[in-house]
Amino acid sequence: MNKPKHWLVVPAAGIGTRMKSELPKQYLMLGHRYLLDITLSRILDQFEFAGCMVSLNARDRWWQDTEASGDDRVQTCTGGDERVHSVFSALHALQEQAQPDDWVLVHDAARPCLHSGDLSRLVTALSDHPVGGLLAAPVADTLKKADGGEPARVDTTVDRRHLWRALTPQMFRFGALTRALEQCLSRGYSVTDESSALELMGDRPVLIEGRPDNIKITVPSDLALASFILERLSTDSA
Repeated sequence: MNKPKHWLVVPAAGIGTRMKSELPKQYLMLGHRYLLDITLSRILDQFEFAGCMVSLNARDRWWQDTEASGDDRVQTCTGGDERVHSVFSALHALQEQAQPDDWVLVHDAARPCLHSGDLSRLVTALSDHPVGGLLAAPVADTLKKADGGEPARVDTTVDRRHLWRALTPQMFRFGALTRALEQCLSRGYSVTDESSALELMGDRPVLIEGRPDNIKITVPSDLALASFILERLSTDSA
């Protein structure tokens, strides 16, 4: 029996409207490099993947200028309007190369601060699992549920003891994830991440605790924070 391979999927077809920029956020510059290049190079250099598929917007005009466009480890395909469509498109593009029991790791293009220890722990912990799981961080802040008023008022304080923030990568069997996404799309289910698709099919993905500084760049102020974290990670690994 052949050892399962690991494939990397990075959905990068979004337009990043919350960044208030003319560029999609994956193409914003961070230290003279595209954010997407930083994310891809960091994860590809941390682990030996069988291949990487990046989903791009059909109207993308920046990819050709990236470092990754010349990396023979990276392939591209056309993504969709939402993350779920882009991930499913990438899986479809890989179907002739990957086997059902192979692993696929889906990672956000806007998460450049993945720590190598987290990636190693995720891959090791799930190596023999039938379904898979995801990096996640326990919720540290007190959570408030708002009422429906304007302005909003506190309705209740939420018990955070069993609440986690979903991070990426999320790692699942290639065949299981492909089937789950296909069924969710055909049934019109709302899928916000890969784990939620498996959950809707009755599976219970494993939560692997990851570092809370594995941030997702969403608003402009996140760029400065990411730069600081990357500098610290570089120092730690030196």
